[in-house]
Formats: sequence, structure tokens, C-alpha cells
Amino acid sequence: MAQEIEPHSAELAESKEAQEKRVGLIYSLLAVVFFGTSAVLVVFANPVPPLEKTFARLIVASLFIFGLTRLTGEKLEFRRGSLPRFALYGFITAAHFAFYVSSLNFTSVAHNLTLIYTSPIFVAIFSAIFLKEKLTGRRWGGIAIATLGVAILAGFEPKITTDMLIGDGMAVLSAIALALYSIAGRRERNNYSLFTYAFGVYSSAMLWIFPLAFISFLTQGGTSNYGWGQGLTLLALGIVPLGLGHTLYNAGLRRLNATYVNIIATQEVTLGVIFAFIFLAQVPSISALIGGVVTLVGVLIVLI
Repeated sequence: MAQEIEPHSAELAESKEAQEKRVGLIYSLLAVVFFGTSAVLVVFANPVPPLEKTFARLIVASLFIFGLTRLTGEKLEFRRGSLPRFALYGFITAAHFAFYVSSLNFTSVAHNLTLIYTSPIFVAIFSAIFLKEKLTGRRWGGIAIATLGVAILAGFEPKITTDMLIGDGMAVLSAIALALYSIAGRRERNNYSLFTYAFGVYSSAMLWIFPLAFISFLTQGGTSNYGWGQGLTLLALGIVPLGLGHTLYNAGLRRLNATYVNIIATQEVTLGVIFAFIFLAQVPSISALIGGVVTLVGVLIVLI
């Protein structure tokens, strides 16, 4: 009898695992679709200053996740000992979004997204430094290829300007912050539920940004930068790419190999460039396209 039950149990376990992977794949694909709207929405929210956009999207996302916890009956409970860590995660997340949003005031969507998705490169490097994870020859090769892609992206740009260089630099800083977040927050995915973790990170980032956003509001035009269009765009920015996109991304990570999720996430670059072409009339240069493709190839080599 035991011999008959054991194969059946194994089949059930395998079936459940396959189902979890399919669900993780769906979550990851949906996350990328939502991510892809981010850059266009950030530009649509102009002339709202970058720090105010960042604060608005974080407070909307925090309230959105809080609403989901009320609907599901989940309690938001944080252990006292983890609060300093969440403060750190929030600071890193705030830096990521602030540099990301600010970058789009200076450079193109193609440059911004390509450079931000070098974050897996920094994850590999920081993991080697802080987690003592060995970097293989293949990964070093991927880093070299990605670096070449960035050089093509920026070095051969026919219309390179000081503003574009500033924007590209901010995008790289955003990528570094995203990489640090990925490493620092890795452990919490097993310690807290998805909604609790997301709320903790978004709300902590919101608190870090608030003083800077308030100063920006007082010194850069106040209510004159806002209208119904900006208000609705900021609402969409907080719910779609952040509240839905980032949360689904984390949900995918809980069900699917992190490598696959990261590979899928790189397609935000493709969607972002397409949406920027359709809605912003931003036509990427040949060097931007070639550099973007080469950079993504290098990133994929590091990830696989």
C-alpha cells in the first residue's frame, strides 16, 4: 500500500510545484506590463517636481497596499527588532525612486531604463563583496559586455548633452540603490507576508522622502504645478507600476526562481521604449538601441 501511495504523493507535490511556477510566471509577466507604464507616467506628471512625484507615488502605493490588507483581513504587525532594517530598506528604496524620477527630467526613457536595468550587475558585485558569493568568469564576461553596451549607449550618442549625462548618472545611482535593496531585503521575503513587507518598505520610503518633498513644494511653485491631469497621473503612478507592478514582482519572486523573474523584468526596457515612442514621440537613436541591446545581453549573461 505504501508503494502505491508514495508515487501518488510525489505526483501531487510535482503538480503543486508546477502550478506555483505558472502562477509566478503570470505574476512576473503582469508586473512587467505594469512596470512599463512607469516612465511615461512620470513624464506625464510634469511640471510636478521629481521629489514630489516620488512622495506622491509612495503614499498612494502605501495606501493601496493598506487597503488590500483590510480587504484580505491581514494584520500589519512588525517585530520591533526589524524596524531599523525596514528604515534602511525604505531609505534605499526612496533613493532608487528619487533618482529614477529625477533622471527622466534630464535624459530619455531609453537611456534611463537601460541604465537602471544594469542593477543585476551591481547585485552580482555587491553579493561578491558583502555575501562572499564568488563571481564566475562567465559573470565577469557579462559585466564586461554590459559595460560595453553602456559605453555605446552614452559614448556614441549623437546628441549627448550635459543634461543627458546628469540624467544618465542619476539612472546609474538608481540602479545601485535598486541592487542594494535587492540584497538588503532578500531575507525579509521569508520573514513577512507579501503585503506586510510591501507596506513596510513603501511607507518607510515615503517617510524618508516627505521632508524633501515638502521643501520642494514650498520652494518650487506649490499648488501651481498641480491640476486634475497631474493628480490623476500621480494616482495612476502610485497604483499601477508601484502598487501593482512592484508587489506582483515580489509575489513572482516567492514562487519562481529569482533569475527567471529578473530576466522577465528586463523587458520593462522594451515596453518603456515602445510606450515612450507611442505616447511621448521619443525616437531612440541607433546608438541607444544598439547600446541597450548589448547591455541587456550582458545583464542576461550575468543572470543566467
